[in-house]
Amino acid sequence: ASVQDRRWRSEAGEIDLIVRDGPQLVFVEVKKSRSHAVGLARLSDRQMQRIYRAGACYLADKGTDMDTDIRFDVALVDSTGAIEILQNAFPMY
Repeated sequence: ASVQDRRWRSEAGEIDLIVRDGPQLVFVEVKKSRSHAVGLARLSDRQMQRIYRAGACYLADKGTDMDTDIRFDVALVDSTGAIEILQNAFPMY
């Protein structure tokens, strides 16, 4: 996997991390909290919708085909620095 962008911003919002994983483009929301469970609980439907919109803006901005294979992950970081990656963490709207 290779990092494409960090803290990418658009009028729709910010995406914390964008990674190319083979043919797939991965939009990652990073949640830092005292525990992974607390971080995950802080991910709201509103945030997920914002990240979807920002992802669409990213694809348009980069001239990327809208049929590109994408996914939305969450990286949970706890107070000890332990990281848990949840692939395909967002429900599709």
